Amino acid sequence: MAYTMVDLCWKLSICFFCYEVVSGRVKREGHYVAAVYEHESILSPNPMALVDRRSALELMGRNLDIYEQQVVAAARQGAQIIVFPEDGIHGFNFTRSSIYPYLDFVLHSQSVKWNPCREPYLFNDTEVLQRLSCMALKNKIFLVANLGTKQPCEHTDPHCPADGRYQFNTNVAFNDDGMLVATYRKHNLYFEYAFDTPPEPDYKLFDTPFAGKFGMFTCFDILFFEPAVNLIRQYNLKQVVYPTAWMNQLPLLSAVEFQQAFATAFNVNILAANIHHPTLGMTGSGIYTPVKSFIYHNMESYGGKLIVAEIPVITTDYKTDLESKERFRGNVHHSCETFTSPSTDDQVCFKEGEETPDRTSEKENEQLPPTFYAEMMYDNYTFVPLWGEKGELQVCANTLCCYLTYQRAVLTDELYALGVFDGLHTVHGTYYVQACALVKCGGLSFSTCGQEVTDATALIDFQLWGNMSTPYIFPLLLTSGITLDFADHMGWKNNHYFISKNRTSSGLLTAALYGRWYEKD
Repeated sequence: MAYTMVDLCWKLSICFFCYEVVSGRVKREGHYVAAVYEHESILSPNPMALVDRRSALELMGRNLDIYEQQVVAAARQGAQIIVFPEDGIHGFNFTRSSIYPYLDFVLHSQSVKWNPCREPYLFNDTEVLQRLSCMALKNKIFLVANLGTKQPCEHTDPHCPADGRYQFNTNVAFNDDGMLVATYRKHNLYFEYAFDTPPEPDYKLFDTPFAGKFGMFTCFDILFFEPAVNLIRQYNLKQVVYPTAWMNQLPLLSAVEFQQAFATAFNVNILAANIHHPTLGMTGSGIYTPVKSFIYHNMESYGGKLIVAEIPVITTDYKTDLESKERFRGNVHHSCETFTSPSTDDQVCFKEGEETPDRTSEKENEQLPPTFYAEMMYDNYTFVPLWGEKGELQVCANTLCCYLTYQRAVLTDELYALGVFDGLHTVHGTYYVQACALVKCGGLSFSTCGQEVTDATALIDFQLWGNMSTPYIFPLLLTSGITLDFADHMGWKNNHYFISKNRTSSGLLTAALYGRWYEKD
């Protein structure tokens, strides 16, 4: 079982943060208190069955009752904003017809100012919006939730579905007076046949008095340029709210692992609320800053989990940081890229059409580890094993070469491998990935490398780097029990991206550079 930072504080009873929660929080200047709730939703026993609106409202009301309890609990702990997960109110696995009674009407217009709690009579079929609005108003808290919405359309609209209505997977945000301040329609649907993709990406944000502007997107959106990356770039956002219903996929795409990597890569705070259904592999929520996290990952037990944490408002200009990264990419000379290893002063020139020099081959009378292939995340990775207590490795695929120096604290009976993938991922979504990944294998045979592993004992010092072709690199560092660790150093150096760590906090599961080359999707 994994615990949040808040859990540990309560257990030890020595944490000042927890003392503030109990005694009435005094917020530090430049900080705010956020809450996310991982919700075990009450699901329809037969989501494909057609029901009436009253029956749909009854089911959703049971979930909303739990939401209301959590809003009250969060407000008592000083939270200024709370985020709930995707699909938490109505559930999932509907057809287009069967979800219809669960849909609220909402106007996706910035020009209409509406407080559903104070003005419930303005629109029909808005019972869910009214309850959420009243929760925000009564508890004086900003509230973000996800629900299904409907919007009629005319057949003169070339995008209008045949049944004359749009159905959207929608995030809604309310301010602390219950005013509906933003709506976002999910753009990258994940096999959600009940919903429509909006004709154009939504770039939606809302303003707060405690942390400035928040942007929002949903679940699968996090893997794509539109709208997530473009939203952050255009508005130079520092805060993101992120409802999700994420099925964990190790070793590279567990929920907490990638949520933290996104916060680090874009230098933003992320308030991520996931659904809790361990039998479906769904857990993993957190409040993330670029350098610290308060997380919950629990595949063993049932029930929801409220996370409350005080975090700093980020003031660093991300846009300037990204522009410097893109200038780096523009300055790469493709005929000869010179690289200085983070651990040495050796310089290596990689020329077009030539293989990169094998550093390990310089050591005479030493057996070189073999290259092998194994499937990881449905992709065919090229691997080399880590042999012995320490070493230097490289492995290449297409244009990408990955390099690793490592030293184990103690030699354990565990197989690790360095893998590389440079290509188009085509299973459960289509997107281009460049990845350098140090992973623990599922067993001692090469064929187990790339399997899902949750426990490890090996403590490893490492430096991992690669000649990535994209500036969008997500640094992953996952340790035993699906816990997070943080690199000592990371960034660009001599046209390569690197990450380094001296002694992980617990056994290493994954250390990876997960690059998304959006232009090649």
